[in-house]
Amino acid sequence: MWTETVQTHRQEVREAILDATGELVQSRGLLSVTMSQIADATGIGRATLYKYFPDVEQVLAAWHQRHVAGHLAELAEIGDRPGEPAARLRAMLETYARICRERRDHGDTELAAVLHHGEPVAGLQRELQNLIAGLLGEAAAAGVVRRDVPASELASYSVHALDAAGDTRSQTALTRLVNLIWTGLTGPAESGSSDE
Repeated sequence: MWTETVQTHRQEVREAILDATGELVQSRGLLSVTMSQIADATGIGRATLYKYFPDVEQVLAAWHQRHVAGHLAELAEIGDRPGEPAARLRAMLETYARICRERRDHGDTELAAVLHHGEPVAGLQRELQNLIAGLLGEAAAAGVVRRDVPASELASYSVHALDAAGDTRSQTALTRLVNLIWTGLTGPAESGSSDE
């Protein structure tokens, strides 16, 4: 019982640290966040903060992993909804485009690029591509998307193309990007399936 209570408390403190970090990133930008600010915003001492994370880079990496995992859960929920695969696929693409566009608001692009690399985020990226590929497979089986390119390749192309949403400045441009990708996905499909 005591062990569970201590573990629960540690997890709650860790989540509070990451929550405070997210608020600081939103209000000040990635490069402006310090350990002192995180400790103050969390309501804990710096010594306590250092028991959880050795430096601000580790806090930011943990916050970012949680942030990306949350986006992935949102996308997975869209994929799991009932209904036609085409509608779910389109909703997933639109949601991921919005997520990519919001990424630019996190502050410094150099540090954001660093946070988007590494094995934990690479694993989440693979999970994202697998989610999209699964839905593309369903849509291909329903005759909605092209079948002349393997779903895994289409998913990879889509994810990389949607990253361009970070450069869009308006909802209209974002919609044009998704429409362009959708046209590529639903373009001329051969009657046979791909040789995955």
